[in-house]
Amino acid sequence: MLQNHLLQILTFIAMEPPVSLEAKNIHQEKIKVLKALRPISDWDVSTKTVRGQYTKGYIKGKEVPGYLEEEGANPESSTESFVAMRVDIDNWRWSGVPFYLRTGKRMNRKRTEIIITFKQLPHNIFKASFQDLPPNKLVIYLQPKEGVEIEMLSKIPCINGSIRLQKNKLDLSFVDAKKKTRASGGYERLLLEAMRGNNKLFISREETEAAWAWVDSIQNAWDKLSDGPKAYSAGTWGPNAADALLARDGRTWED
Repeated sequence: MLQNHLLQILTFIAMEPPVSLEAKNIHQEKIKVLKALRPISDWDVSTKTVRGQYTKGYIKGKEVPGYLEEEGANPESSTESFVAMRVDIDNWRWSGVPFYLRTGKRMNRKRTEIIITFKQLPHNIFKASFQDLPPNKLVIYLQPKEGVEIEMLSKIPCINGSIRLQKNKLDLSFVDAKKKTRASGGYERLLLEAMRGNNKLFISREETEAAWAWVDSIQNAWDKLSDGPKAYSAGTWGPNAADALLARDGRTWED
């Protein structure tokens, strides 16, 4: 999931606009992002990454087994079923901007989304509404629903002369639009593009090699650690260490 799905989402978000929509130009920009990923090595893998393995728990009120209790599982396996990490991109565009990736099995809910949190204002003149102004956010939903949402602050309409703010959401959901047409699945779309000979949505060999080179360095660092994956109960959002990963930067996950 990290090497293929998450890194593909990351490259699409962080890439520069290609000179055209030809596949080769899109691939070139994505490769630039992959090659700019700051390596995670032995000395910082414990502070930049968290890996976990689920134990038995409850999902939608139903008890489910842990990873080691699954049918056919190796009871001594140290394979991770969860990973969270901070990623830094060393280029002019994203220098100093952290990216946080998280994926796992047996989580609280199955969903895929991208949350872009904008910088907070350096000075708050609306303390009557918020002692600490919450940042505006752009949320891109991929699964189970598709759409775009903007979370922002707006003035509460009133005639008493005061200025108070409230949180509002601008919701562009594709669910209603798709009711009129048959919605296609992700793999169905890929198969259709393959039949058309359109490789824009596919990755090139150089992309694959660049992604694995970065991920392999993390795996090698994990192999040198004395501890294995952190335990987390099925039906939760992962191990507590994943929360601590963001807390060190003064942030929290959007659960």
